Amino acid sequence: MRFSDGTAMRLYRQTIEDFGLYPDLEMTQQEFENLSAAAGAMSAKMRAVRIVAASSVSKRDLQQRLIRKGEDPRDAKGAVQWMENMQLLDDRKTAEQIVRHCINKGYGLARAKQALYEKQIPKQYWQEVLEDYPDQTDAIYSFLNDRLNGVVDKRDIKRAVDALMRRGHSYSQVRRALDMLSLETDELPED
Repeated sequence: MRFSDGTAMRLYRQTIEDFGLYPDLEMTQQEFENLSAAAGAMSAKMRAVRIVAASSVSKRDLQQRLIRKGEDPRDAKGAVQWMENMQLLDDRKTAEQIVRHCINKGYGLARAKQALYEKQIPKQYWQEVLEDYPDQTDAIYSFLNDRLNGVVDKRDIKRAVDALMRRGHSYSQVRRALDMLSLETDELPED
């Protein structure tokens, strides 16, 4: 919407309806400031909805993303609170989703912790969601079996081990899977 003084403001339909705006409406300075504040708050809320719809985020991560996108910090905080009040934002559920995703991808415990850290999940939820993290030995075994496919070249074994380590698996788990495959791993260090 463009005002007579040349000021342009992006408004959502809800804000236009809430303020009863129409062409050539005369506004006081106070009404304009109220409209501007409401437009900022609505902008932050709509951006928050788009972010949450696109990916799993924590409250802190969402607030920081909104601020980085140009929203006023107060509006960003209000949007996060609004999302939480509507039960659209829950750090514990987000933590569960992240851990489930890591398990489905075959990631190790260290990678799951890294994902929780990256998404800024409060540490109070970490122990709860990670306590039942399944043993990944079978996933590691499958990965090695597929990757190596009977190859006994030490460089290929080293590359596969490195890939598993990047995926967050412990060296002892990788070593157990290598032993299950009966591969020559004398050159690799022990635990």
